[in-house]
Amino acid sequence: MGFRSYLLRRVFYAVIVLFVILTFNFILFRLMPGDATKMIIDPKFTPEARAMLRKQYGLDDPPLKQYWNYITSLLRFDMGLSFSTRRPVREELAERLPNTAVLFLVTFILDMLVGISLGVYAASRRDTFADRFVVGAGLFAHAVPGFFIQLMLLLLFGYYWPILPIHGTMSAPPPDGMFLRLLDRMWHLVLPAGSLVIMGFGSWALYTRNTMLEALGQDYIITARAKGIPPRDILYHHALRSVLPPIVTIIFMSLPGAVSGAVITESIFSWYGVGKYLLDATLQMDYPAAQGAFYLIALAVIVSNFLSDIAYGLVDPRIRVGAGVSR
Repeated sequence: MGFRSYLLRRVFYAVIVLFVILTFNFILFRLMPGDATKMIIDPKFTPEARAMLRKQYGLDDPPLKQYWNYITSLLRFDMGLSFSTRRPVREELAERLPNTAVLFLVTFILDMLVGISLGVYAASRRDTFADRFVVGAGLFAHAVPGFFIQLMLLLLFGYYWPILPIHGTMSAPPPDGMFLRLLDRMWHLVLPAGSLVIMGFGSWALYTRNTMLEALGQDYIITARAKGIPPRDILYHHALRSVLPPIVTIIFMSLPGAVSGAVITESIFSWYGVGKYLLDATLQMDYPAAQGAFYLIALAVIVSNFLSDIAYGLVDPRIRVGAGVSR
């Protein structure tokens, strides 16, 4: 089986997964307790006005017709009008998407750099205090629930040592000037991004350390030492280079979890992003808004999964060849 067949198969699986997610998304919001029409229909409305609004939102249509309209609209990225704001959901998501993208990119890059650097450093100093400290800190950060760490940071910097903003993406009113606004945004990014780095660096550090220790015990490393090659060159030019393919694969495989994890973080820090929008819409039973946000996050997760599959297939040919190897 060639790489093209492997890619086509992954695309087919991604489409199936997206279809299943959208179907559950449609069913789930209609099985939730409560009446969503209370969000859009004022009790003081006349019966004619109520009937007109129900028709406008398609609430009187049969479920199958609603499902068909829902699927075809999402394929055109037409997410309808929000029940609570009466604004197009696509416009509201477009306003919040840059904030979520900034939080995700900053966190993911810092997580990767800090975790891999600490993993390499700990492996180069095996059985020392630095190694034990990195392992202990990594296990602690990986084991403790993320929301607990974030709540502790809110308590520390919101009550005991109030030097950092604990909510929002910008001060109100915002400072004058583009440069000052940029600094203000970065200042508000410190706590949510920092908490995500604390929560995520442990897995990177532990994985990198273990793979590096395995590489440092290989014969070619012993041969390099016997030839008198400096330890720094052995560490970075031989050992680290040999473990880069699995680390690159892990980078892509961690993307889906990083995307979906933004929902809780944005809610805790009141970050004006897609994750908080999804939570607020769900609590208010705002079907179009929640379905639009869920669709966007599902697309991001599926694309991330697809990229990880491609990376995995490129790094390890056995994955894309499958059963063909045994023959």
